[in-house]
This record gives sequence, C-alpha cells and structure tokens, in this order.
Amino acid sequence: MADLVQGKNMFYNFNASKPGYGRQDIYTPKAAHPNLRARGRTSAASWQAMLTGDRQQSIAALNGSKSTSIQSQESPQRPSIVAPEDFTLPSGRLGPINRSASPSSLDIFRCPGCVDAACQGPSGCMGMAWRLQPGGYLREVLTAKVYDVATETPLERAEKLSTQLGSDILLKREDLQPVKSFKLRGAYNKMSQLPQQQLEQGVICSSAGNHAQGVALSASRLNCSAVICMPTTTPDIKVAAVRALGGNVELAGDSYQETQAHAQARAANEGRVFIAPYDDPYTIAGQGTIAAEILRQCNMDTLDAIFVAIGGGGLVAGIAAYVKALKPEINVIGVEPTGANAMAQSLALGERVVLSRVDAFADGVAVKQVGAETFRICQELLDGIVLVDNASISRAIKDVFNETRSILEPSGAVAVAGAKAYLKHYSLKGQTVVAVTSGANMNFDRLRLVADLADAGETEAMLAVTLPERPGTFLEFVNTALATAEIDVTEFKYRYSAGREAAVLFGVSLAPGSKECNDLIARLGKGGYPAVDISDLELAQVHLRHLIGGHPESNSNADSSLVNERIFQVEFPERPGALRRFLPGVSPRWHVTLFHYRRTGNRSSGVLLGLDVPMEDADEFTAAVAGLQADGEFTITEVAGREHEVFKLFLQ
Repeated sequence: MADLVQGKNMFYNFNASKPGYGRQDIYTPKAAHPNLRARGRTSAASWQAMLTGDRQQSIAALNGSKSTSIQSQESPQRPSIVAPEDFTLPSGRLGPINRSASPSSLDIFRCPGCVDAACQGPSGCMGMAWRLQPGGYLREVLTAKVYDVATETPLERAEKLSTQLGSDILLKREDLQPVKSFKLRGAYNKMSQLPQQQLEQGVICSSAGNHAQGVALSASRLNCSAVICMPTTTPDIKVAAVRALGGNVELAGDSYQETQAHAQARAANEGRVFIAPYDDPYTIAGQGTIAAEILRQCNMDTLDAIFVAIGGGGLVAGIAAYVKALKPEINVIGVEPTGANAMAQSLALGERVVLSRVDAFADGVAVKQVGAETFRICQELLDGIVLVDNASISRAIKDVFNETRSILEPSGAVAVAGAKAYLKHYSLKGQTVVAVTSGANMNFDRLRLVADLADAGETEAMLAVTLPERPGTFLEFVNTALATAEIDVTEFKYRYSAGREAAVLFGVSLAPGSKECNDLIARLGKGGYPAVDISDLELAQVHLRHLIGGHPESNSNADSSLVNERIFQVEFPERPGALRRFLPGVSPRWHVTLFHYRRTGNRSSGVLLGLDVPMEDADEFTAAVAGLQADGEFTITEVAGREHEVFKLFLQ
C-alpha cells in the first residue's frame, strides 16, 4: 500500500519499497504501470541539466539539441522566455517534473498588487495561509460554495471510445454547466468568500471567454457589480453572451496581457476586487469540487487516472489537491497543446517560464505563464503532463460528438485527446480513466478547421503526387491509385501546368502509415507517379489544400493560355467508385485542366472541373455531357455569367 507522506506543504504519493519511489525530486512513473518506467524515462544528461539549474541545457537535453530560444537569466526577477517548440514529447508520453528546485521569488503566490509586509516573505500570501496547511485544500473543497450557481455534472461512459481503446473512458461533462464551462465554480467560490463591503464595491476581471461568463453569472447571483474587461479583438458573440448574463463589458487592449493590466489598474483605482481566472486558492478550491464529484460518481478503488486540461492550471491544481489527499494512488495527469505548453516546460525546469508566443487554436488554455500557486501544487502533486497537437484535439472533438452529439470547444476536448494518446503510447488496456470535458463554447466559424484536422493523420491520408502533364494521364493515375480496391477519395485537387509535370493533392480514407496506405504509395511510384505522405503537416491541412489552383503555370516553351478551357461545376455522389465512373466520359478525349474536390459528408459534393475543349469539338462534347447525366448520377453545369467573370480573374 502506498503511504501518505507530508512533503513541504502538500501530500504526495511515496512508497520506499517500490523502484523509483525513493526520491521525490524527480518524476518517476507509477509502479501500477511498470512499463512506463522503461519507456517514459528521460536520459541522465537531461536530468543532470535540470537538477543543475541550467535552463538552456535542460530544454536542449530534453529535445536532443541545443535550444536557441531561451534567454539567459542573470537576475532572479526575470523569468525564462521560451518558445513552445523548445520542448517536445512523443505523443502520449508523460513529461518530466523537477521537484527538487528551490522556489524562485517569482513563483510564490501573492494577491495582485499586495504590499502587506506579512505576505512578502518566503511563504507568500498570509491572508490565505490555509493553502499551506495539511488538508487545507481538502477542507476548502468540501466546504466550497459552488452549487448556488453550478450543477453536479454527470460522469458518463464513452461507449465507442471505450471499445476502441480497450479501457473504460469516463467523461466528466463540465460542458453541461449553465455557462457551458467549469469556470463558474471557481469564480463563484472566490466571490462568495468576499465580505459584503467588498461585494458592494464590485468586482472586475479580464477574460475573453469562459471565465468572463462565470464572473458575470456569479455577480448576478450575489447582487454585485461586475466589470468584465475583454480585448478589443473579442468576437461580438462572446461580448453579447457576457452582457446577457449582466456583466458590464469594457473593451480594452489588443492582447490579453494589455487587458489584464488595465483590469488590475482599474481594480486598484476603484477599490474593486480582481477575480483571477486561475491563480487564486479559492478559485482552485472551487474547481476542486469536480474531483469530489468524480470520486463520488465512480468506484474510486478501480480508477486509474484523471486527465485534465491545463491553461493557467487552476482546474488541474484543484483536482490534484483533492484526489491526492484522499486517493493518492490515482494518477492525475495534465494535458496541454504542443503550442501552449507553459506548464510542461515550467515543471521540467522547476520554475515558471513565459512562452514567447502561444498557439491560439485551443484558446481556452492558450496561456503564456501559469499561475504561481497552481505551479506549486502541480510541481508537488501532478503525475505528469501529456502534450497533444491540434489534429489530436480535433479528433477528440469528433469523438465526443459521436458519443454525445455535443460539440466541445478545442480546449474542452484537450483532456480527451490526452487520455487517448497516453493509453496508446503505453499500450495500456483494461484501465479506467476520467477525462474532464471542460467547455463547449465553440465558435461556429472554427468548425470547418476542426473538421479538416479531425481526420488528418488518423483516418485520412493526404498525399502530394507528381504526374506527367499530358492528356489522359489523369484517368491513368486514378485507375492506378484505385486499381486494387474501392478506396474512398476524400480530396482531389489539381491545376494544369504548362511544364512536363503537374502536382496533385490527393486525399484518401486510409490511415497514414498503414499497410494499405504504404501499398498505395508504392503502387503509385511503380506506375510513374511519385507520392509523398504529407498528412503530418498541419500547415498543409490548414493552408495548402486551399492554394491548389489559380492561373496555370507558364512555360516559355509551351502554350499556357488555355484559350479553350471551360469551367464546370459537377455534383458528385459521395460514394466509392464515382470518380472512376465519371472520368472515362471526358478523359483522355479532352484534357483535364482543373479538378477541385473535397469531401463534405453530404450525399453529394461539388467539384470544380476544367476541360480543354476546342470549338470544333462542341457537338461531341455536348453529347458526352448528356451521356454522363443520363442516369442522374452526375449533374454538370458550366460556370457562366458573373461567376465566370470572377473565376476568369483567378483561373485564366
């Protein structure tokens, strides 16, 4: 049995009889999964760099190369500046935690603007000294005042995911809260602790999303004034949502940092209380009520791990503080996007760092610097961090939609993506894990990108193919690609080139790296069509697919004017074999000059088709089109009128 041992000011798991548990300065994977120790361990050189405090060598050692983005730190009052790519991990591998580093003065929690002499010592804030006492967070979680506004959300088994992964995957549905996010728990718990006099003076916060709604709703329940400072770039729909909850919105600053500075300055000038989104003990305790519900709702004796998204760290800190006080053998694992890995880098170095930039795809967790109190708790209690890319997050959104018909925002699906990656990386089966689905405030205009990324790299391969530029090649290529099976074509984009070769972007419903995909690439190469798998390039998923087209490539030795090019919109049925049935009707008789298709998931999808049709072939071509449309499978309409004039600007 693992014993609870008090270390510093918190509790953590310790068992001297098990390998790797004799030292608590460095993370060692849990003995419950012995294969993690061999597969997840960082090299001795990496640990040495971390323990000697050499920040630049530390991150370079973790990545196998010297970092160039970390600035030296001559003064203890200047945090290290790092870039997200300075620290990488294989998908699903637990990141290291340096538990031996002495806390920097910058990493000690104090309330914003605090000048109280008693709070300037090494223990930080003395107004909330309970946070340093054994059982302090446990008591505050159990007495937290969150249920005036929050609901106890269900813990649901994800049937499809559980079958797919061979483990029980339980979703803690915080996306079902009144504001579609867990954030109101912490906001209300913090605000409910304020004396009446402070409530009468009002509160203020800075946020562009879920925290803003949590503060606005809490203020309306507590009958106090709330000023919500939001960046000037905040979408109107989010501003309207906060105002609908009673918040007094002020747009200030072009970035979150500018907005936060403005809010804190106004708090000091007007005597309002600044409600921090994550770095406050009462906020942390409010989020910790999620852990109390999880342990009540499942068999805690068989629960292996809880996966939690990390932005500033308030949610994971609250969950870890509660779980480790009661059931320390349960793993609490944080999950961050690869482009917003502030906590992972901070824990590896043993001090908080500042990211030079963040990827805003999962904007709810896109934080440049984690909280001081949240960092302290995570450094002592967390069992590791998993990093996930945007494609993995998008697939997790799709997974939860298939399970629940609810659409999570990217940050709300981060924990699900982490749980999947962890179980796959360590080849674990028969586990019981919880993933907190932390939010569902999805911007509608992001759905297209999520849908594109969701299939990338898992169920869809994107290939860049080179083929000879001559009439008939298009049909020959399709016949070669689809020769042995009815492969589902998901994307096909090509534009005529006046040179000897042309490039095709070719998407198929095959898993990248699978035998079927590798066989396809080999078959194309043998047929004279070299192909490269670019499924792992997010830039290609986001941008390249939209750049195929435009004016035909010119060549001084060839006629690239395409004076006989005609552009058509073709309605294709979305079923295997449609492309092979269509092409013989037009190729190789007429040269295909443009083909632009992307699967939509509808019964049929529009294809933009270009054909080089000389005037003397007009009657023959009209008959060919009639033949293709005869059975109703295809509908072919020539682009004309104003649409034709617009397309000419870009295509001819």
